[in-house]
Amino acid sequence: MPAIEVGRVCVKLAGREAGRKCVIVDVMDKSFVVVTGPKKVTGVKRRRVNINHVAPTEDVIPIKRGASDEEVAQMIKADDKLEMSATEKPM
Repeated sequence: MPAIEVGRVCVKLAGREAGRKCVIVDVMDKSFVVVTGPKKVTGVKRRRVNINHVAPTEDVIPIKRGASDEEVAQMIKADDKLEMSATEKPM
């Protein structure tokens, strides 16, 4: 199971959005990924982050690489098992 892959749900560990869940949309290289909340669902804007600043969870959303925020939001709503709006502070 690859930990860093497109569609993987993660928790942000650093920055103003720390503790919020996000989805990996694109893997840029071995150090950076593009994540989105999307903002209207979890409050996380689409941005490039260091992989050391996200903690992958076991949940995966079936999306394509570079999916738009609307597509990600639709897949989150279609997959009812995810509780994306919940925020938790990291230790």
